[in-house]
Amino acid sequence: MTNDKYYLISACKDGNPMLRDGQTGDWIGTFLGHKGAVWSARLSSEAHRAVTGSADFSAKVWDTFSGEELHSFNHQHIVRAVNFSPDGTKIVTGGQEKKLRIFDLYRPEAPPVEAEDHTGTIKTVVWHSTQNLMFSAGEDGIIRVRDLRVMKEVTALQAGGPVSSMNVSTEGNLVYWTAENKVCFWSLDLGLSPTEDMIATHTMPRSVSSVALHPGGDRFVVGSDSDPWVRIYDALTASEKEVHKGHHGPIHAISYSPDGEVYATGSEDGTIRLWQSDPTKSYGLWQSTTNAD
Repeated sequence: MTNDKYYLISACKDGNPMLRDGQTGDWIGTFLGHKGAVWSARLSSEAHRAVTGSADFSAKVWDTFSGEELHSFNHQHIVRAVNFSPDGTKIVTGGQEKKLRIFDLYRPEAPPVEAEDHTGTIKTVVWHSTQNLMFSAGEDGIIRVRDLRVMKEVTALQAGGPVSSMNVSTEGNLVYWTAENKVCFWSLDLGLSPTEDMIATHTMPRSVSSVALHPGGDRFVVGSDSDPWVRIYDALTASEKEVHKGHHGPIHAISYSPDGEVYATGSEDGTIRLWQSDPTKSYGLWQSTTNAD
């Protein structure tokens, strides 16, 4: 998000990640250079850089203004997860090597800092915005938390199954993830060594592949790999509030806009759909019209 505007970046199996206007979905540009499916794409906090991870065994960093490839970091296997540090000076990658790598963008030629303690493919990596913490998870069903000041693991939390998505809330006090048919919430206010009863777990009636928590914290939206519907639940009770149809395939990715007015869903059907949180408002593409008397 920058200057009250925000942007959307998408990854796709066609190998062509795209940058779009977050409010309207209007296409801005395509990053050309990968030779395989792009499994992960993220923007820096100021949206001036993008990072992508691909099946071509590489992670690339891009200039979002020109579309130019700035750096390419080779790996030994498919890269499934990428992310920026909060200040945008480093990236982290993970994937089928079961290894985390942190690259310094000020010294791109330097060897990365590495960690090898996952036993399955790493599918998601989150860098906490204010604390020196990194969260990683994937097929081994363990969320590993590292203190980046010493690159030491401080917590290994059983996630309840293989983790398909994970994120940190806008306020930075919650880590939440999807594992099989569960959506789980961990309050960092309770510390970095939670017991099982300190994790709020909502069991869904079907498998869930992705989740996003509204910035207000009162609801969450989930997608499934078993049907194409988008569902919104109450964050406290997990009661179903809304169901939306439109996709024609499993939903792999979901994200709310910073202001919570819109959420985006990405599907196996090759489309990204934008949904308005409150259809009664005029916002972005949704402009109400009034007829003059």
